Amino acid sequence: MSDHPGLTADDEHVAEQFPLSPLDDYMVHQTPDPVRVMWTGDPRAYERYWMVSHDASGDVVIATGGSLYPNLDRAEAYAIVTVRGRQTAVRSFRSIGADRADLRIGPIAPRIVRGLREWRYVLEPNEWGVAYDLTFTDTTRQVFREPLSNSATGTPPGRRGDVTSGFECFGTVSGWVEVDGERITLSPGSAGTRDRHWGTGRGVGGPTMSLGGRLHVGTNGNAFVDFGDWTIWGDRVFYPFGDDRPGHGTVGKPTRRLRFEPDTQVFAEGIVDYTFGDGTTAQLHYEKIGQQTAFLRCGMYGGTPGGDIHQGGYDGPDMTEGETFDLTRPETRIGIRGLDEHLCRVTRDDGRSVLGIYQAIDPVAYEACTSGRRGWDFL
Repeated sequence: MSDHPGLTADDEHVAEQFPLSPLDDYMVHQTPDPVRVMWTGDPRAYERYWMVSHDASGDVVIATGGSLYPNLDRAEAYAIVTVRGRQTAVRSFRSIGADRADLRIGPIAPRIVRGLREWRYVLEPNEWGVAYDLTFTDTTRQVFREPLSNSATGTPPGRRGDVTSGFECFGTVSGWVEVDGERITLSPGSAGTRDRHWGTGRGVGGPTMSLGGRLHVGTNGNAFVDFGDWTIWGDRVFYPFGDDRPGHGTVGKPTRRLRFEPDTQVFAEGIVDYTFGDGTTAQLHYEKIGQQTAFLRCGMYGGTPGGDIHQGGYDGPDMTEGETFDLTRPETRIGIRGLDEHLCRVTRDDGRSVLGIYQAIDPVAYEACTSGRRGWDFL
């Protein structure tokens, strides 16, 4: 057996070479350290991927993500599939072990086919009766998100502020999703968005590791919409590969008028006005499609329903768990609301209409409208 705890059986062949790992054989080093040695000793350091997509008809929403916490020797992933108002989530946890290029965690087994161009997202068959095999092909130009550099903003005072960097993009999606034996093939026009972020903080470890700061489950929510000629991803505008417009555009703070379900205070509809960095404006009308939402509390954002597992907070033995929710029941939506990805019909002011995601923090968005917070009002 290895002298280094946390190594899985498949890692034993490199255990005697610690701290080297298979990645050290690639020309990827940025510091004198081997890849397994992190640039910071902060236990909340993370590497994370995220993807949300939908089929062309709006019947299927998929959200998946995974994180590695090298200083905690923890790895986790989740897969959420909502089909016609029924959501099934699978979560899995293990130690990282020696090979950080291995993204498989339980039945959740994504693979990077071509960096900055193509991922394959796989959820293998499991006891919760949901599986998928999806190819995500990037269509918009990725732009590096520089980390915040103001070191005086940490909490408590005197601690360096948390940082996040990475990139985001949109893409097309092909493949299939299977739920309880029904296989749904994604038709042309199925699409989504993904990101790759890394840094420190971002809610890692839940309340016990928040260091006196706000427990991060998002900020004001975001929107992820691809109109083809331009996209909106939160505070940025991205353009297709080869577009003559350089880099990316920026988005100012939007002005929101939102409508909510009266019984749950969950987002239902919104008209949002945007001002872009080049001075142009746009108004987008978001109309939620049925109960086609991916509730990300089931992905550990803000603590899982029932188990209250936060991202980076699970420190037990390798485990896979899951559950299914009937989203047509208001009491269910109340019990799992939080950081929510709502599939919407999105129409811009020139009449063009596409499917996109409006990300709300429910019921925080409702409370912002109630309080009269600037830029927030009821529709």
